[in-house]
Amino acid sequence: MRVKIKSWHGVASWLWVANDENCGICRMAFNGCCPDCKVPGDDCPLVWGQCSHCFHMHCILKWLNSQQVQQHCPMCRQEWKFKE
Repeated sequence: MRVKIKSWHGVASWLWVANDENCGICRMAFNGCCPDCKVPGDDCPLVWGQCSHCFHMHCILKWLNSQQVQQHCPMCRQEWKFKE
């Protein structure tokens, strides 16, 4: 028995590989996007700190800008430094 494929529609999905499922600031899933964005993906990337905590880029930038004196990770309170 032979089967002939007349048409094919590929479907792809993606996932961020992070140490958690949700952003610790906005509590939205990493597979989605932060409250400021309309569409998940490259416009709403994830960023990691040297402490290994991960957040939506827009969320951590807002958090850091709201800190008056020193910029700390909202989860562990270590000094925030972006992981390179």
